Amino acid sequence: MRYLYLTFAAACCAASLPAQAQSGPPTTIVVATSAGTGVDVIARVLGRQLAAQMGTPVIVENRPGASGNIGADHVARAAPDGRTLLLAATTFATNAAVNRTLPYDPVKSFEPIGLLSTGAMTLAVAPTLKAASVPELIKLAKATPGAINYASPGNGTPQHLAMELFKLEAGVDLFHVPYKSTGGAVTDLAGGHISAMVVPIDTVLPLATGGKVKVLGVMSAGRFPGLPDVPTLREQGLPKVEVGVWYGLLAPAGTPRSAVDRLNREVNEALARPEVVATLRQQGIDPAGGSPERLAAHLRAELARWQAVVKAARISVD
Repeated sequence: MRYLYLTFAAACCAASLPAQAQSGPPTTIVVATSAGTGVDVIARVLGRQLAAQMGTPVIVENRPGASGNIGADHVARAAPDGRTLLLAATTFATNAAVNRTLPYDPVKSFEPIGLLSTGAMTLAVAPTLKAASVPELIKLAKATPGAINYASPGNGTPQHLAMELFKLEAGVDLFHVPYKSTGGAVTDLAGGHISAMVVPIDTVLPLATGGKVKVLGVMSAGRFPGLPDVPTLREQGLPKVEVGVWYGLLAPAGTPRSAVDRLNREVNEALARPEVVATLRQQGIDPAGGSPERLAAHLRAELARWQAVVKAARISVD
């Protein structure tokens, strides 16, 4: 979490733009989590850059609660004028997959602006677990069905669904232990109280380099430069277990195409800035960009994928 703290501090300091340097109505980026989280940091870094480019204030508004539903529903109901946006993350799709009665439609209630960034997840285990690779973990799990437990930040979270996908593809039975936060779960993983967990790159990197957890595999198409000796799950026989984090910007449905295109241009320009690229990569993620259609296709694919996993694993929200 060291990287997150430093970036957050820098972003907050940088966000203090002189009031006289900006004019015009503000744009609000709604974040459906608390301040200080990864998505909040990205929103503030992006907001800072967009404000500088557009010459108008950009406000980051945190609306946490109900697994992100409060913030998303607020934007879905906002005026479609391009002034209220949602910074959606991986949880936007996984939450829709496990919840059948959302107050909004994850596709029909929004207009995609652009895919901001993507990053990888990792499969990590406690340092005491007698497995040094994914095949060894699978062998151990098959020898002791249900005996190996794994943690997640809660039912229906990306980490939960990613591990369920791993279970389905590997044909193993692991016991799920849901936590209330990533921090508590990772602490218990490092302490050996939990055997395994899917962990984002930015969170696991300092723990792995410090020898506090073992990273058995990276859930991406290629190896992560910060962990060059760790093979992907594809390399270890599980090509379908490719899971990443992603962030995208959405506007309310009905936002004029002219406003969507204008915001898309601004976002792509911001993502090309060296300082923005550097900040994102400190978080273990890469800038994406592209057209609104790219984000729309990505979101449809994510929804379909996680809905299939939820159905196959028979997952339901408590």
